[in-house]
Amino acid sequence: MDQPALAAFLRSRRAGLRPEDVGLPAGARRLVPGLRREEVAALAGMSADYYVRMEQARSPQPSEQMLSALARAIRLTSDERDYLFRLAGHNVPARTPQDTHVAPALLRVFDRLEHTPALILSSLNETLAQNRLGAALLGDHSRHTGLARSSVYRWFTEPAEREIYPVADRHRQSKAQVSSLRMALGTAGPRSRAGVLVRELHKVSPEFTEIWELHEVATRFEDHKTLIHAELGPIELDCQALFTEDQGQALLILTAAPRSEAAEKLELLAVIGRQQFTPAPESR
Repeated sequence: MDQPALAAFLRSRRAGLRPEDVGLPAGARRLVPGLRREEVAALAGMSADYYVRMEQARSPQPSEQMLSALARAIRLTSDERDYLFRLAGHNVPARTPQDTHVAPALLRVFDRLEHTPALILSSLNETLAQNRLGAALLGDHSRHTGLARSSVYRWFTEPAEREIYPVADRHRQSKAQVSSLRMALGTAGPRSRAGVLVRELHKVSPEFTEIWELHEVATRFEDHKTLIHAELGPIELDCQALFTEDQGQALLILTAAPRSEAAEKLELLAVIGRQQFTPAPESR
């Protein structure tokens, strides 16, 4: 680990960013250029104290997970991300179609979507970024770890995952999940993380195995769906997907028709966030 070089690199990249570059409000004029250290820490999901120590070349070696979050927070390119890993004494992540490092260009589009639910997904349907409205509508996906980071895995192993869809639409969603995973497997091969997901799902879900045997493969660029919010009820939305060139990642944007009931519900959701209308029952 080259602490002085790591610290200098982080300081340089932070100084070159503006709040609007990372989806933050510009606010009042700043005395010095660049993001504040606490802003970088918040974007990366780490403590401000730890990040300060990284810039001062006196932190312990950061984990690979922390470096990935930091690279995304300060909008590093893939080459810059690899350089960051080398400075921190880690092996460079493999560049495959299932690389989870989000390209800065895709993040720039994502950062400007404040008024509609949006999220960035990997080819395995792992949520790589999710805005506030996306979390309010779909739940906070950042809490998932391991295989459960993939919505395909959760769909076939966690019954609660299906409650956001009407019962009549769940079989269609099951087939869509399987066909997207088959697409990812065909791109990355059986020894990839897609292959691991397929093998594990065969072990735990007869439904997955039955649909897998249909050999259907597809990529959805658009969809019209009804999502059920626990407090607001059914919300009819149009879903558009913007894919990277290698189709390894997709920006998913959920919108409602203007002046519709769904649009009103999204406006209300923007106000209430993830808080509940009805109070939780008192414990006894």
